[in-house]
Amino acid sequence: MKRVEAIVQSDMAKQVVQAIRDEGVEGITLIQSFGQGQGERPLIGGKQIEFNTTDVIMSVIPDSKVNQVVEKIMSVAHTGSKGDGKIFVSEISNSYDIATKQKDN
Repeated sequence: MKRVEAIVQSDMAKQVVQAIRDEGVEGITLIQSFGQGQGERPLIGGKQIEFNTTDVIMSVIPDSKVNQVVEKIMSVAHTGSKGDGKIFVSEISNSYDIATKQKDN
C-alpha cells in the first residue's frame, strides 16, 4: 500500500478529490493549510501575504492504483504555473483500525 499526498491550490481541491474518487478510491482526507513554495504569493491590501492557501489531500491506496491516481491528480491540478503543487508517494508498512484495535492487511 502507498500513501499519496497531494498539495494543491485550494481552488483545485474539490476537482482533485473527485478525480481520485473516479479512480475508485474511497478513503480520502482533506486538510486545509497554508503553504510557501516557489509560487507567487498575492498582494492583499498592498502587502504580499506570507503564505498561500493550499490543501493537502491524502489517501492510502493499493500499489496497483498509484500511477493512475497520480496521473489524474496532475491532469486536474496542472495549470503550468509555479505553485501548482506537489505529490508525494510513500510506502505504508503498517496500519491499524482504532475501532477494532486490529492490524490491517
